This record gives sequence, structure tokens and C-alpha cells, in this order.
Amino acid sequence: MIYLIAAVVLVGLLCVFDLFLTFAVLRRLRENTAELDRLSVQPQIQMYDPKVLEGTTVPELGDGSGERLVAFFEATCDACHEHAPRFAASARGYDSAMAVVSGRGPQAEELLALVGPDVPVTRADEAKALVKRVGLTAFPTFVLVDADGTITRAGTDVSELAPRVPAA
Repeated sequence: MIYLIAAVVLVGLLCVFDLFLTFAVLRRLRENTAELDRLSVQPQIQMYDPKVLEGTTVPELGDGSGERLVAFFEATCDACHEHAPRFAASARGYDSAMAVVSGRGPQAEELLALVGPDVPVTRADEAKALVKRVGLTAFPTFVLVDADGTITRAGTDVSELAPRVPAA
């Protein structure tokens, strides 16, 4: 009889131990599931609206002389390579212009060649910091900046900005 009581007590202790392990595993699964859900949340797909940049002041973009056309390009962006020649042609119609090129390597060099030698370019870490400061989420983006560095107009195509007659 004593062996039967010992066996029942032992089985009972094993069941309680198994119950604690089960609760521990379930708790860990809930934590991991919550973490996976947090990481796998699909962002809402929204059209990029550069108009939200209008009114943002970025002193680094203002040159104090007048209206300035600024283009933001990413070296790996195919659309940036398509828009770069149009930006270079449009840049001649503004008081001043500049390009901000993020990225390195041969694609960045190709993009610089498309922008042309007449337009000053900000690159590398300075470009990355400037893109973050402006708050861009898509490339290419073109902005018009006043003398103080306030973005007055913005668009994803240089033709969306106020048309200017190129200087002769």
C-alpha cells in the first residue's frame, strides 16, 4: 500500500511540474507571437505626397540669393536616372540649383554624370543626413526653396514645379 501512495504522489508531482512547464511554454509562445506580429505588420501602401514637405525649413538648402531648385536622388533608383537629365535641363532656369545624391558606387557616378557638371552636388554622409533632415520617403523628389531654406513647392517630377524659362 505504501508503494501505491508513493506512486500516486510521484505522478501528481510530475503532473504539477508538467503543468508549470506547459504554462511557461505558452507564455513564451505568446511573447514570440506578439513580437512576430509587431515585426510582420504590413505598412499601409500610400502614394507618396511630396506636398507634405512644403513649409518645412531646412537652412542647409537656402543659399540666401533667391529661389533654388533642389533634387534628391538615390543611386539605386531607376526613376532617378530617368529624371536626372530633365533636372539638369530645368536647373538652368533657376537662380541656383543643387542635387543631393545618396548612395555610392558606379550607379552614383552614373547619376552624377547625368546631372552634369554645372550643378553642385551633395553626396555621401552629408546627403544621407540632409535626406533625413528633410524627411523624404521617396526618390526622386524635387523641391523649390526660398532664400531662407523654406520649401515652397515640392513634387516627384521636376515638371510639377513652377515652370521657368531657361536663361539664355
